[in-house]
Amino acid sequence: MVEKYFNPVVRSNMADPAVIRAQDGYYYVYATSRLTNIMKSRNLVDWTSVGTAFTPETRPNFEEGAGLWAPEIAYINGKYVLYYTLSRHLGWMTNGIGVAVAGNPEGPFEDKGALIRANEIGVLNSIDQFYFDDAGKKYLFWGSFNGIYAIELSDDGLSLKSGAEKIKVAGDIYEAVMIHKRGRYYYMFASIGTCCEGVTSTYQLIVGRSENLLGPYLDKSGNDLLENGFSIVINHNERFTGTGHCSKIVQDDAGNDWILYHAFDNTDPSGGRKLMMDNIKWDRAGWPFITGGSPSIVADRPIINRNQ
Repeated sequence: MVEKYFNPVVRSNMADPAVIRAQDGYYYVYATSRLTNIMKSRNLVDWTSVGTAFTPETRPNFEEGAGLWAPEIAYINGKYVLYYTLSRHLGWMTNGIGVAVAGNPEGPFEDKGALIRANEIGVLNSIDQFYFDDAGKKYLFWGSFNGIYAIELSDDGLSLKSGAEKIKVAGDIYEAVMIHKRGRYYYMFASIGTCCEGVTSTYQLIVGRSENLLGPYLDKSGNDLLENGFSIVINHNERFTGTGHCSKIVQDDAGNDWILYHAFDNTDPSGGRKLMMDNIKWDRAGWPFITGGSPSIVADRPIINRNQ
């Protein structure tokens, strides 16, 4: 009999999740909080807190009085690299993206300072970053409701590549972009709608795809994401609303694809954005979907090698 799991997989607030399967075999998830919460799991279902990426003394501060949001985690050249956003709420130019490094996924992370600042790079709301390695070339994607942009990084991922210029890859209705490569296509996942209005939030997870990392990205109908086209992957249902800000896709030991994201649980309306998980499947035309098009309440568990 196939074992089941229930959403949410973490019932406490774990907004804007970023996930990695580390060298030790555990999955680690990082989430928005004052010091960036970290949890780990062997099976993607049962999560244990392992602390925070930063302490009050090491917390980044290049944007004074800003919130610490939207972590992104990568493994680069033997180091765990944590990209983060510092932003003042509704401060379109008082925000930016920084980077920190650690020798293991639990930290402690050493802050390396700002990579991008909105008032320097000229992109309003320079938040919600995503790292992507394209055959050795490293890129950072970012943006929130003022265009999605990409820029090439240095080989160690800790600075912008000398002479690199930002490139606009999607329009102004998206934030929290994630790129996934499958076959000949790059898939751009992003969130549209409102993220943070409790159970009235309108967040949805959408997708477009391209044969080139920097676009053009098109939806199922051939509409360009630069012109605000999209195809919905995860919508709300009666139980969960505000479904978005997804992690990268990770695989279980059977090669099944899983995505983490956050949502509000209508049975716990004041409980914050919960950690959700669903199995990403692919149709015959190569487009991603989840069963039913909205969050599962109960579903088959990921398949994990229990001998690890």
